[in-house]
Amino acid sequence: MLKQASLFVDEPTINPNQIINVAQVTQLSPFRYPGGKTWLIPYIKTWLSNLRYKPEYFIEPFAGGGIVSLTVAYEGLADKVIMSEIDEDVAAVWHTIFAGDVEWLIERIINFKLTAENIQAVLLEPAKSNKEKAFQTILRNRISHGGILAPGAGIVKHGENGKGLASRWYPQTLKKRLHIISKLSKIITFVQGDGFDVCNQYIDNPHAVFFFDPPYTAGGKSAGRRLYTHSVIDHPKLFELASKIPGKFLMTYEISDEVRGLAKDHHFEFKPIPMQNRRNAVMKELLISRSLEWLVP
Repeated sequence: MLKQASLFVDEPTINPNQIINVAQVTQLSPFRYPGGKTWLIPYIKTWLSNLRYKPEYFIEPFAGGGIVSLTVAYEGLADKVIMSEIDEDVAAVWHTIFAGDVEWLIERIINFKLTAENIQAVLLEPAKSNKEKAFQTILRNRISHGGILAPGAGIVKHGENGKGLASRWYPQTLKKRLHIISKLSKIITFVQGDGFDVCNQYIDNPHAVFFFDPPYTAGGKSAGRRLYTHSVIDHPKLFELASKIPGKFLMTYEISDEVRGLAKDHHFEFKPIPMQNRRNAVMKELLISRSLEWLVP
């Protein structure tokens, strides 16, 4: 059953110095995604609730693990959600879920015996269909260090509590999440392709809001290149596109002089927000928008 947001009550607030406890955030994505935005979900909900209207479209052109789009759809924070991802392996998962093959995928996950031999047999065999590629992708994501899908990613050896390969393989949890996501198919439209092209289809709609979480390669950063198969992005072009949006948008970026400079050039506001990475180290990322007045000073 989908949750319906209450959008028009007193405006919610959030303390931008608060470190979000991700254990208290509803986990919806089937992925362990490097650079995932579970920690950002309370900010997204606060931002959208402060709009004082329900957006016609919520556009996420660099969806990746999709936690933001999934949450917006699940909680009824927009009428329609457009998710876009260019990576063909990640896209295979979303296509399989939303195109009617989710039960096949669930059965494949539930019945799979997780051994090193079985993993090797699956991952070395070329996928003969999109749904088979989807299973390979979820399997690889779950057994790789940090969920990294890019070439060269290492395989978990010890894992949590010494569980090794099985430390992140939760078939029943994945089954539950996949069932929930499949029920969102009337709200979510998934598009495999270039995020800029998707944005340009909706850029003139004043009732569309955009969330940008591009690979972090601005300012010479290397994390995005290491973590993602598709990491090359024209950051100045993205800021220029955002400046033409008549409605609302929110960006997240790794902190760098280049990003700060681009924000200043376009007269955008930006603020560092604390987050905890998977090693429990406190780091900061930038939130960027035309206005961040909804953040408590």
